[in-house]
Amino acid sequence: MPESPPKYDNNSKTIPLDADSFHFETLQQSNGNATQIKFQLDDKTVNAGDCIVVLSGADIYFHGMISSVENGEAIASDPRGSLLPATVQ
Repeated sequence: MPESPPKYDNNSKTIPLDADSFHFETLQQSNGNATQIKFQLDDKTVNAGDCIVVLSGADIYFHGMISSVENGEAIASDPRGSLLPATVQ
């Protein structure tokens, strides 16, 4: 049976996250920086179509759209401006 398409919300929101305490798995990378990540997501109000911004002080390390949320994990992509290192944490 094919997977159902992701549920996108018409009223997307931006979720700020602290780079020092943010844990993620790199799914895709470019030039040593993570461009697609998977991370734990406990907030049930976050949906596909929402954005995350990972900050270190005033610096933006990752700014991307969440493409899917399933089983307490989310996938987000920042194909151009990511500064997150491509590692498994």
